[in-house]
Amino acid sequence: MKQGQKNMKIVFLDTYGMGGVSLEPISRLGEFKGYYNSTPQEARQRASDCDVLIVNKIHVDRDLLDAAPGTKLVCEAATGVNNIDLEECEKRGIPVRNVAGYSTESVVQTTFMHILSLVGNGPYYDTAVKDGSYTESGIFTDMSAPQWELSGKDIGIIGMGAIGSRVAAVAKAFGMNVGYFSTSGTSHCKDYPSLPIEDLLQESDIVSIHAPLNDRTRNLIGIKELSMMKPSAILVNMGRGGIVDESALAEAVDNGTIAGAALDVFEKEPLSADSPLLHMKHPERMRYTPHTGWVSKEAVQRLVKGIAKNIEKGW
Repeated sequence: MKQGQKNMKIVFLDTYGMGGVSLEPISRLGEFKGYYNSTPQEARQRASDCDVLIVNKIHVDRDLLDAAPGTKLVCEAATGVNNIDLEECEKRGIPVRNVAGYSTESVVQTTFMHILSLVGNGPYYDTAVKDGSYTESGIFTDMSAPQWELSGKDIGIIGMGAIGSRVAAVAKAFGMNVGYFSTSGTSHCKDYPSLPIEDLLQESDIVSIHAPLNDRTRNLIGIKELSMMKPSAILVNMGRGGIVDESALAEAVDNGTIAGAALDVFEKEPLSADSPLLHMKHPERMRYTPHTGWVSKEAVQRLVKGIAKNIEKGW
């Protein structure tokens, strides 16, 4: 830490994303103020005299930076920085630092939780035992909801970054065949075949998305792309909500164009009450988590430590 930084003022505008994990690694670095959440007006007031500004989902734009003229460092309490006006920060000479890799294992685990639930019909069988129908059947097993094995099946991964690579490794451990589509156009990974998006969709039994939202991935999967998939295939989106057309997905799953899907991310978060995803004829074919793929206790602890290290680097 640079000389004179010990008394710096650190403001965290939306700590709710930390899930109650101790922020001591950050708070010990200076005069710390954390707020559960902040409206745009509150954000401008609260950040007015900060040296270090920490945000998770709060938008850091020109108005906020104008209201906080002493800001010397912006820390993103996540990996994605799409909520920060990077160009404006660069104009003002304010470095922006995120934390990469902290949530990889948590997201991979959630990915396979959804996959295994879908291919094994977990909720159906759990309910069959709990509601008494298994007891009443008089038969030792219930085979009414088909299950299928991952071994020998094809998984197509969209986005072969740190998370996509770990998903690929776990899929291989299940005996799956792995292919991927590079959203950047650079097929840097040589461990698995790089496929055009059309081939990946047509050949895969499972399509798993682990890409950022940008101009190349926005609305990447719509009705046209879903119609390319096998009727028995499932789609998992652990990237960003804007990558998949939710209306098209709801229609495709309801109509049997694909067998099912799992989403941890949505176009609008929280999911709006009028979302087609909440008004489906066959909700049993879907699995949802409310953007919690990254929130294992261990992942959030790594995130807090990563933010602290970014502050310690100074500016």
